Amino acid sequence: MLGAAVLDDPVGESLRAGHAHLARFHGRAVAYRREVASFGAVPVEHRPEDWDDLATLLGPGGFADLFSAVAEPPGWEPVFELRGVQLVGPTELPTTGPPTADPVDHLVLGPGDVADMTALVEATRPGPFRPETIRMGTYLGVRRDGRLVAMAGERLRPPGWTEISGVCTAPEARGEGLATRLVGELARRILAQGRRPFMHAATDNTAALRVYEALGFTRRREVRFHGYRVPQQD
Repeated sequence: MLGAAVLDDPVGESLRAGHAHLARFHGRAVAYRREVASFGAVPVEHRPEDWDDLATLLGPGGFADLFSAVAEPPGWEPVFELRGVQLVGPTELPTTGPPTADPVDHLVLGPGDVADMTALVEATRPGPFRPETIRMGTYLGVRRDGRLVAMAGERLRPPGWTEISGVCTAPEARGEGLATRLVGELARRILAQGRRPFMHAATDNTAALRVYEALGFTRRREVRFHGYRVPQQD
């Protein structure tokens, strides 16, 4: 797939390009600012000293979410591991299937919505969300009686691509197709910018995968999400 090679290192490619303003660098290692995200990366063709640079960048006891990177730091403490899949979006959205074009009263979320966004994330666990994660891109949400019941947003931004992430719906609003509509609207906006959407999902999240594939997303590769903690200094 033309241009998809950058998705092999989506964190590093994002931080060296579209999200450079949110990055911290040390040598060839790179990471998001702590208040934005926990993702870090070393080059795909890495050297032993690159891990030392990342450890210096994060500090003793610091946490590195290596996302879907193939490599893992030698001697660091494993924190978690999760199997997943990476999906790439279509060049245009399907006109048949789920009612993605049906109107929904969504709104663009801003800094004043972060507390409600955090509460929804904590209740539904779609993935990590920090106080300034919203700076990574556009987030859309749906409110009912003032309460945020669904949202989806943009996260990683490697050249030519934008990741859709943070997709979640409160239990009482599930089954209404809100996630489908929000993801579809974000995908339309991304395509209108001349970029292409992509996503990640846990392998066992079959309900989410059905929604994304109905919107025309296709599986590109299997991935392994994994995080590690920098060793404490003696």
